[in-house]
Amino acid sequence: MNYHRFDCIIVGSGGAGLMAALEASKLAGTAVVSKLYPTRSHTGAAQGGIAAALANLEDDTWENHAYDTIKGGDFLVDQTAAEVLCREAVECIYDLEHMGLPFDRTPDGRISQRRFGGHTKPNPVYDPAAPAGTEAAKPRIPVKRACHSADRTGHMILQTLYQQCIKQGVTFFDEFHMLDLIMVEGECRGIVAIEIATSELHVFHAKSVLLATGGFGRMFKVSSNAFALTGDGPAIAYRHGIPLEDMEFYQFHPTGIYRLGILLSEACRGDGGVMFNGEGERFMEKYAPNLKDLASRDVCSRSIYQEVRAGRGVGGKDYVYLDIRAETINKYKTSPTGEPVDSAWVSKRLPDIIDFARTYLGVDPIHEPMPIQPTAHYAMGGLPTDVHGRVLRDESGAFIAGLYSAGESACVSVHGANRLGTNSLVDLVVFGRRTGREMARFALDRPFQSLPPKPEAYVKAEIEAVLARPRVEPWVKIRDEMQRTMMDECGVFRTADTLTKARDVLVDLQNRYRSTGVQDKGTVFNTGLLEVLELGCLLDLAQATVASALARKESRGAHSREDFPTRDDSQFFRHTFIFKDGEYPGRIGYKDVDVILRQVDGRMEPKYPLEIRKY
Repeated sequence: MNYHRFDCIIVGSGGAGLMAALEASKLAGTAVVSKLYPTRSHTGAAQGGIAAALANLEDDTWENHAYDTIKGGDFLVDQTAAEVLCREAVECIYDLEHMGLPFDRTPDGRISQRRFGGHTKPNPVYDPAAPAGTEAAKPRIPVKRACHSADRTGHMILQTLYQQCIKQGVTFFDEFHMLDLIMVEGECRGIVAIEIATSELHVFHAKSVLLATGGFGRMFKVSSNAFALTGDGPAIAYRHGIPLEDMEFYQFHPTGIYRLGILLSEACRGDGGVMFNGEGERFMEKYAPNLKDLASRDVCSRSIYQEVRAGRGVGGKDYVYLDIRAETINKYKTSPTGEPVDSAWVSKRLPDIIDFARTYLGVDPIHEPMPIQPTAHYAMGGLPTDVHGRVLRDESGAFIAGLYSAGESACVSVHGANRLGTNSLVDLVVFGRRTGREMARFALDRPFQSLPPKPEAYVKAEIEAVLARPRVEPWVKIRDEMQRTMMDECGVFRTADTLTKARDVLVDLQNRYRSTGVQDKGTVFNTGLLEVLELGCLLDLAQATVASALARKESRGAHSREDFPTRDDSQFFRHTFIFKDGEYPGRIGYKDVDVILRQVDGRMEPKYPLEIRKY
């Protein structure tokens, strides 16, 4: 058996994992285990920017950012975590700058910033008595808060952090796929992974383990997520009785490439792009009269679906247009500079977007609009953690010793029911940094704990069972049916009927999954075997998502129940916890939202009071 021992093991080499590795390695022996080469991690696909209230182009404060984050999450955000995120974002941006990240610059050399949906500041000329539709009638207006490196911001973050980790001496196990946690007496003592090239099993003994394995968008048919995003970390923890939080909240990004789901960044709209329906109408004026195309993502995605349902898709089909042509930006006066722009300006700001559209759509966005539809994009839910990345055992707030999570695999919760654009990258670096420091401190305070005699035995038996089973049907057929079911029955809009149908289909798919094997019975570079194991993770997470969505009988953020169309704060102003206990769906519990109180006129009142979310 291949055996390795490190103080800190980090699973996943995206932004959260690399930031944590960088910090942990300053104090303790640290290794990163990743099923991908690190610079192929999905953080590299993030395009438009990373949020921080630097106030480089206009007045802004971290408190403004915190308010927008809490409102954007439809008030299901844990407020202490949101304030940590927004306050520490500023320092993290300057850390990245000092590491060498090539941010775009203002003419005087400061980090440039652009607008993004849901990011606002108070309107200095606001007058509640002003006539509707006038500038003075808008209480809040868009603000330039997203720091960017053209439309390749995530790519630059990933490259910068990887270079720093190499410089720091972090050990990397590239193309090693985690298959199990080593849990002993309720605490985490390491992981078991398979070396993809050889199919050999490796045991990694650790004092602290961080799961930073990213999201699980591949459970949907149309997704912006890479094929590797199969939720390995949350699913494996879930099987060990560890709860998942707020799984019903899955974000659909409004501007995915039609049919393919490849993302066209929100930076398109931040830089003045406009969405049109098949009748040539700028339809967001109806749904979000103040922020229009810069409303939050859940609002924009629902608006597109409503336009298509009403027969106003382009050519009667299920898509609308995103238009970033200079003449359109000038016509609607949506330029972030307030001045007319030309095609060269658009090309400089959005080079990758233009290339994507030309490559995958055969459309030149400099001269014609791009067909778009919502695409499954981001998991607000995941493993429940505190602001130091420690994974919670249950609703009581007790921790699992030695186990941490950060990034999209975690639920802090700073995104609540809906994440604001550019808050994902700042989540990675803020909580990746915090978690790296915490897990290193924990590791330094204790000796290595003993492992069971054969920690790899369960994984070995599972692999042998899959290889021994006959190929009753292609596993790809099961995956495709899962993705289609989740897209159709648990997508942007849901009802009890659609969710019940999804639940029943998933139960059947699980039974079929457990009875079929793989065609390739080999032991060297058996990618079919690994994809089957990934499918098992996706099926577990799909079931958790559907069960959590059925239990939440309200509409909030990205969770839109057409049979319960309003938000119900009296019953559901709380986080969902789902446990894999006994028969599906297991046990569902709840945890209160963290609310900050402050003293006003001698009494305690919420700092961020509940309000009806309007844009």
